[in-house]
Amino acid sequence: MTATSLAPAAFQPDISPVADSLAISALVALLPLITVFLTLGVLRWKAHWAGLTSVAMAIVVASVFFGMPLDLAVLAATQGAAFGLFPIMWIVFTAILLYQVTVRSGRFEDLRATFHLISDDPRIQAIIIAFCFGGLLEALAGFGAPVAITGVMLMALGFSPLRAAAVVLLANTAPVAFGAVGTPIITAGNLTGIPYQEIGAYVGHQTPILAAFVPLLLVLMADGRRGVRQTWPIAVVVGLTFAIFQWVSATWISVELTDIIASLAGLAAAVLFLKVWQPTGREQALETLHSEREREFAMAGGPETSSGSAGAGPVTDYVVSGAELEERARGLTRGRITMALFPYLLVIVVFAIAKLIAPVKEWLTTTDIKIPWPGLSGEVLTIAGTPSTATTYTLSWLSSPGSMLLICSLIVAFVYGIGLAGWGAEAWATAHKMRYAFLTVASMLALAYVMNLSGQTITIGTWIAATGALFAYLSPTLGWIGTAVTGSDTSANALFATLQQSAAETAGIDPTLLVAANTSGGVVGKMISPQNLTIAATAVGLVGRESDILRKVLPWSIGLIIAMCLLVGLQSTVLAWMLP
Repeated sequence: MTATSLAPAAFQPDISPVADSLAISALVALLPLITVFLTLGVLRWKAHWAGLTSVAMAIVVASVFFGMPLDLAVLAATQGAAFGLFPIMWIVFTAILLYQVTVRSGRFEDLRATFHLISDDPRIQAIIIAFCFGGLLEALAGFGAPVAITGVMLMALGFSPLRAAAVVLLANTAPVAFGAVGTPIITAGNLTGIPYQEIGAYVGHQTPILAAFVPLLLVLMADGRRGVRQTWPIAVVVGLTFAIFQWVSATWISVELTDIIASLAGLAAAVLFLKVWQPTGREQALETLHSEREREFAMAGGPETSSGSAGAGPVTDYVVSGAELEERARGLTRGRITMALFPYLLVIVVFAIAKLIAPVKEWLTTTDIKIPWPGLSGEVLTIAGTPSTATTYTLSWLSSPGSMLLICSLIVAFVYGIGLAGWGAEAWATAHKMRYAFLTVASMLALAYVMNLSGQTITIGTWIAATGALFAYLSPTLGWIGTAVTGSDTSANALFATLQQSAAETAGIDPTLLVAANTSGGVVGKMISPQNLTIAATAVGLVGRESDILRKVLPWSIGLIIAMCLLVGLQSTVLAWMLP
């Protein structure tokens, strides 16, 4: 018996439901995505309104054009919204809460002074925090936590909110493919049957090419061409070190440990190089950042609180003079430095134990609760006619990175002497500040689920994949689109990895190359994902101005995806020698 006969009432997507034309069906399926970028990037709506409008459009397209029963489309939206709130926003909420606890304790001032000891140049600090430290957080946690944590850290170091958000989103591209202990690549391997170590090795011959240039691009974004002229040596050293270790680890050591090794190597290279070389133009850079910050606040009608929490002063209160910071740095003791770094060292230890020690990882997984989504589970089939497993919601109440960050924040609160009452005040203030972010991300994941379960996403992907041998040059765009829609490279692989594999086999292209290209293309789609834009906006106090951040980062994302498409296309022909 077929799956369809077992569940005759179940909805099965049609790949070409509109006029029996794949092209027309794909263009119709693009309407929800066009709605997102039109309302957010052109009309400059608030992100939550843009998200809700796009969900409505996706439901209309699913019901009217793709034949999905209206009740199933609405239920798909509710499951997506639930996933957006937990685990996605749960991770972001607890990451920001951890930061707020450090601010309330006053220890964050010592952390800034500690980074000042490494370098007092804001452009170098951007590389160390957004690229190296952010890469380490992506390696362990992922799902928006690096953007949230490093965004507020750059704000506290003097960056304007808009520039801080753009810098951390750009920096987050380099480690995404191997993020969350290699989850995107492991997911692709499980779905395609290709050993994930092989896929990881291919990705390790693609993303390092971009990663090598990311620190230079960060400096360009932070301080323009002048900044590049003045700081290019350390940007090149850190970028090349990260790229080389990412390449080596992915190819010969461990997919799971790739970003951890690369990030720590990049950080070590920065510290060692700064012992023999120092940049020029620090004062000019600080003056530019300060002027931009003041101008941004003036345009916004005055500074907002940087944390949105009780006990936190205006964001301008966090900007201290270089002399004050220098004095605090000179007064640091080994004990104070350790205490300042304690929250982040704790995060690294907790995540390393949870993700890298097999018995602990397996036990945590056993605590997950599988919930067949009421009214939806068993009622939706895949294109192939098998019951969709995406209709089962996983409540990872303990294994979620957010739950681990929550535990870390409680430990830090007691170690720092804030206590449960202080922690509770910060939790409430953070939740209140993030109320619109919760709505935005819930709506964006609702959009993703409706598009996925109704067949809209796979129709778009199949249409692009129908280009034959040319598809090698276009294959990264599927990962780019998938990550832009869902906010997750893992989800993009879940959507398109098998499609990439079958398209490659049809066109006579190496399937592993295109599955890897899906992952590599996704890394540059993450910075324009409405979900990640909202996370960045929330972290730096720009809730409602996601459209401004999108316009800031969209050209970078487009430029990088074009570069990735060219690289993969050439690797399928004249640059095949680059592949493992």
